[in-house]
Amino acid sequence: MTEYLDPKTLGLPARTTVAEIDRNTLAIVITRKSRIIMADGNKILAKVAKIKSARPGMNVLLKTTAPICSKTLQLFENKGLKLIRE
Repeated sequence: MTEYLDPKTLGLPARTTVAEIDRNTLAIVITRKSRIIMADGNKILAKVAKIKSARPGMNVLLKTTAPICSKTLQLFENKGLKLIRE
């Protein structure tokens, strides 16, 4: 069972959904139908950086149902952000 965390405790905006996958892994959850483009990708990476500064040593993933732009996928690969498709 996935447990959702209060994003404010991680320094994130209240509308951000963060799920705890296991003890060492958190996931930013994005549920929408529109494509994730480069501008969204940069915002997601900024949120990942905030989570890692609030909880050092945590693995952070992106869990999404949305299609992702190919350039944004490449950016995520280069930055080491792993994806979980729902």
